Amino acid sequence: MHGQIQAAGVAGMFYPAQADACANMVDSFLAAARRVPVAPKAVIAPHAGFAYSGPIQASAYAPLAARRGEIARVVILAPAHRVGFSGLALSPAEGWKTPLGVLPVDWAWLGRILHLPHVAVDATPFAREHALEVQLPFVQRALGEVAICPVLVGGAAPDLVAAALRALWGGPETAIVISSDLSHYHDDATARAKDGSAADAIETLRSEALSGDLACGHRAIAGLLREAQTRDLRATALDLRNSGATSGQPDRVVGYGAFAFEQASNARLDDASRQTLRDAARRGIALRLRNNAVPHVDLDRSKTPLLAARRASFVTLEIDGRLRGCIGSLQPHLPLATDVVVNACKAATADPRFPPMTEADLARVALHVSILSHARPIACANEAELLRALHPDVDGLIIRDGQRQSLFLPSVWSSLPDARNFLRQLKQKAGMAPDHWSPQFRAWRFATEAF
Repeated sequence: MHGQIQAAGVAGMFYPAQADACANMVDSFLAAARRVPVAPKAVIAPHAGFAYSGPIQASAYAPLAARRGEIARVVILAPAHRVGFSGLALSPAEGWKTPLGVLPVDWAWLGRILHLPHVAVDATPFAREHALEVQLPFVQRALGEVAICPVLVGGAAPDLVAAALRALWGGPETAIVISSDLSHYHDDATARAKDGSAADAIETLRSEALSGDLACGHRAIAGLLREAQTRDLRATALDLRNSGATSGQPDRVVGYGAFAFEQASNARLDDASRQTLRDAARRGIALRLRNNAVPHVDLDRSKTPLLAARRASFVTLEIDGRLRGCIGSLQPHLPLATDVVVNACKAATADPRFPPMTEADLARVALHVSILSHARPIACANEAELLRALHPDVDGLIIRDGQRQSLFLPSVWSSLPDARNFLRQLKQKAGMAPDHWSPQFRAWRFATEAF
């Protein structure tokens, strides 16, 4: 590196070239963004002109702004639009200029990925490339004086992107921004359907479900989703709109989404959202008991992003401290609020261990909700290895062998504190012998948010 500064290439086109106008525009977007109570390690933000995607960008940066002062470095991955290449490209610049000043590049940190295959320092792809540059004014206004690690993603495999993110991950001082728009140039109805599919894939961490048709930054997103699975992150769509909503032209729109990724073991719903879930579950059970009806949960993702996010949940019912029903989902496939209501109704009426509840029971029942993180496989060749890998009081555990499968929530540790007994009781629940083991035996761990 030779001290050169990457000049602003799209100021005056994608965002204002005058400092005051640029700062005022970004600040107005941030001030108007809905404050969703998440503490993200990583976000996905769109990269169109500010007049089109600025409000949705602000939805991604608003929760990061709450961590201002803690975040010292921002890793930014963006897709290359103007120059085709394989792998990942790094600009040789030591700083990036916008109308708001110069952001220094943390080369001591960025250099961690230079050893990876298909990573090259090359200024060519960065000339007038907007996808990375338009993130910088938001970084400056939301986070202040921080360093950046800018990376352009070309024809890179998700494993390469994941490896780069792994090397640059850091701790709470490092935030990660993935720059991507969603669907391109469809009518409003088609765009909404495609963008909804992209959001579902992102919230359920299914990188294989993404393609260039759903997101121009699908390669960078796929790498983040793979790393999110390994690190047990929880993804939430904070804002999902298209240019028809911001420009008023619905015939040929571009989709935009803001997504937050937070550590699942630390993620917490706010008190109001928790109470909404409890109330909805009780109303659902009451409707099921009185009318044998299937409750319908009407959700607006834009108004209740935390309750509309795809999550797996379990609902446990107790009367006088004794279990009265417990049913849930192993994989996220429904909006959280819907999943909780459905599982509450099943726990009340369809748990085979108990007769269906009555309305008199409902008045006495205590209702517990557990939101599951994504299940992560535990590498183990025998029972001893599995027992050593378990974290008592923390891990929920899923086991499977052939058609036999069962699950214990982390709360079960309170009654089965010994790991060996915990595992053997779970085997018996699955219909296996307590000392059962076979080459086909598999185990997964998960965390929960329980209330």
